[in-house]
Amino acid sequence: MTLYFNGVILSMDATNSTPEAVLTQGEHILAIGSEAELRQKMDQDTREHDLQGKTMLPAFIDPHGHFPDPGFIKLFRVDLSSAPRGDCADIPQAIERLKARAARTPVGEWVMGVSFDNTAIAEGRMPTRAELDQVSNDHPVWVIHASGHNGTANSMALKLQGITDDTPDPLGGRYGRDPETGVLSGLIEGIAAMGPMGDTDFLIDRKKFWQGFDATRDEYLDHGVTYAQNAWATREMLEHFASLPADQDPGIDLMLLPIGEMEPDLTQGDNPLKWPGNPHFTLGPRKLFTDGAFQLQTAFLSKDYYQPIDENAPRGMPYTDIGEHHKQVKKLHDMGFQIHCHCNGDAGAEIFIDAVEAALQDTPRQDHRHTLIHGQVLRDDQLKRMARLGMTVSFFSAHIHFWGDRHYENFLGPERAENISPAASAERFGVRYTLHNDAAVTPTRPIHLAHCAVNRVTASGRTLGENQKISVLSALRAQTIEAAWQVFQEDTRGSIEIGKVADFAILSRDPRDDVASLKEISVVTTIRKGRCVGPNQG
Repeated sequence: MTLYFNGVILSMDATNSTPEAVLTQGEHILAIGSEAELRQKMDQDTREHDLQGKTMLPAFIDPHGHFPDPGFIKLFRVDLSSAPRGDCADIPQAIERLKARAARTPVGEWVMGVSFDNTAIAEGRMPTRAELDQVSNDHPVWVIHASGHNGTANSMALKLQGITDDTPDPLGGRYGRDPETGVLSGLIEGIAAMGPMGDTDFLIDRKKFWQGFDATRDEYLDHGVTYAQNAWATREMLEHFASLPADQDPGIDLMLLPIGEMEPDLTQGDNPLKWPGNPHFTLGPRKLFTDGAFQLQTAFLSKDYYQPIDENAPRGMPYTDIGEHHKQVKKLHDMGFQIHCHCNGDAGAEIFIDAVEAALQDTPRQDHRHTLIHGQVLRDDQLKRMARLGMTVSFFSAHIHFWGDRHYENFLGPERAENISPAASAERFGVRYTLHNDAAVTPTRPIHLAHCAVNRVTASGRTLGENQKISVLSALRAQTIEAAWQVFQEDTRGSIEIGKVADFAILSRDPRDDVASLKEISVVTTIRKGRCVGPNQG
């Protein structure tokens, strides 16, 4: 047994109770109450964990991310991120970093740069094919955007992928070309056009997968996260996860979201996925897309971008045919799956909401919890519909810090930017929501993410949307019990209640105090299944 006492305990239960002490036995919570009551239940071998005035809450849950992609970046790729996340200032600096990697990479092997942000770099654009050819003609070179929704390839990479000047643009994607000659510029936009180069497991074999897994697990545990998510699991990625024997504990628990288009073949076809049943990996919702990213102006809007960069697509672009999307949603809905769908723009959201409504009319289902992912510019009328349809949403509130100024000045303009990630509106209309970092787009940092949703301060210090601020408790619940509920895990985790798993995060102070400096709080201890695993002890 272990007794936790002498601190602030935020249970995140239905009443947000703050018990005096918690008693655990093995991997689960045994009792909750006053310290005196629980001491009566202790056995002689009980370990005492004096919180020393610190704050304990349920361990954080990542409701949308791409585990273990952060580890792949750290170990195998060239980080080209710009401020406020990194320090890559311009394309020449990026080229030099890629050249340095190429110099120590065997001829013929890929060189991959990641987290490049055209909106933060001095030139305000992606690198060109010709610039990447300067890196190497002996290596395929691929630079993918921070959003994961486009990239630039050098000539060798284009050749290896079979992309030529005559290759037609696929639905929901396009190949950049010289407007006069039609020659490929190297730019590839959209999931459909990038193909395997857009998958987070691109160039990752089994050995690299588990190396990346361990690095990502340790990072997450250091920040109090014990339940993570892979929200775009290819068959190859699922087979990597499935290679772990059923009786081994990987040190973190995960929800895996297979690509929706793989069904029914993934589970019911002639060659279904062989799943060993490891209890730490759960196959969850199926994942779909409707649109792209704001940084590339491929998020699909109902009104023009504030400063459009493409006069032929001033409102962005859908990534799917509407009829085909309705077909996919109905298929997955009728098969009994929960659906998570990437929808950044409000027009992209409308496609998914319409499809869910049509599926429910044909096949009514109670408590389906179909989830709209990102929902950056959801309108009030859409939130009202979502409440009526029983839908839920996960907001990418980290955008407020990382790209909020550019939303205000370039992407959306002042009025729409004030309402990005409208969590307060979701509360008003009764739509349950979570908050996410979409790692590795932004790093998984639950406290900073809560700060973004509570204080809504951009990197330059601008307050973006006073009326969309939420309380600290709401922000923490969105990453604990609401995140558990959103994927049907609320009976086992997400709050400090009897019988639930003993997963806790212990914070340096009470987050309800001095809200303006919320981001300065640190996770001092992470407890997983009753054992201390972080920080730096994973």
